Amino acid sequence: QVRLVESGGGLVQTGGSLRISCSASGNIGSSTHMGWYRQAPGKQRELVAEYTSTNRPAIYAESVKGRFTMIRDNVRRSVDLLMNILKPEDTAVYYCYYRNGPSPLAQTYWGQGTQVTVSS
Repeated sequence: QVRLVESGGGLVQTGGSLRISCSASGNIGSSTHMGWYRQAPGKQRELVAEYTSTNRPAIYAESVKGRFTMIRDNVRRSVDLLMNILKPEDTAVYYCYYRNGPSPLAQTYWGQGTQVTVSS
């Protein structure tokens, strides 16, 4: 099992910034595939940003490109998401995930979620 601990959610004004963090621990293999999803009320969970390997840069959802930056530590297996120019549309529960390999047998682990609320 892999444990994911998230922190840093909160309430901010439109145009503000917030940084959320996630660290993985437990029975972790060599995979560095980590990222963030989010889910707003009444909407499907959507990918925000992810690292699929150590050899590639982060991939961002079009809606957050230029505003969000993900920072990783492949030793600690952590991913921080720096969110700038926040909009009310960014309000959601943000979920960190870790995938322990690329094969069909790989498992995906999720954090408990952290609430980000952007006032309009």
